[in-house]
Amino acid sequence: MADEIVNQGRRRVLTTLTSVAGAAGVVGAAVPFIGSWQPSAKAKAAGAPVEVNISKLEPGAMVTVEWRGKPVYIVRRTQEILAMLRDFDMDKLQDPESTNAVQPGYIQADLRAMEGSEEILVLLGLCTHLGCAPSYRPDVGAEDLGGENWLGGFFCRCHGSKFDMAGRVYKGVPAPTNLEIPPYRFVSDSSIVIGEDQEA
Repeated sequence: MADEIVNQGRRRVLTTLTSVAGAAGVVGAAVPFIGSWQPSAKAKAAGAPVEVNISKLEPGAMVTVEWRGKPVYIVRRTQEILAMLRDFDMDKLQDPESTNAVQPGYIQADLRAMEGSEEILVLLGLCTHLGCAPSYRPDVGAEDLGGENWLGGFFCRCHGSKFDMAGRVYKGVPAPTNLEIPPYRFVSDSSIVIGEDQEA
């Protein structure tokens, strides 16, 4: 009878120790497993907002930066370019009001920029056809792009898609929609952050 009581006591101790060890093993295995669901530091950095100093960006010039592994074009448009865009023949464009475009709600449809900062154009530098990087062609009247009908813009060499100086796509080209505008905000007159909404 005494041996039976001792064996039951040992059994309870061994069962408790085994349960504790098993629970510790489950926790030990779960922590790295759950941790693997979190994005790596490299992945977090790849999606992080990018601050760009635009103070040295000359009128008519463009700079390219990388955000989330994609090229972002930043263009400082001149007053002449803005005037041409306002007088542009909208019948030449597929989506002149940008109703089908991917862009933040605070972007004006006509000039595709923020109110008060219309000279700064921010676009994803990926053609909406197959994702090639269009070339910046601000040269008005370029013979290889239509002569007097070309008022400057972006030209995709891959399949011939053309976009105006607001990133709006011309009719009759393979690209189905206007160039995408990523979220961005102004930190100051000389600096913008790509990847954060102005309204945030």
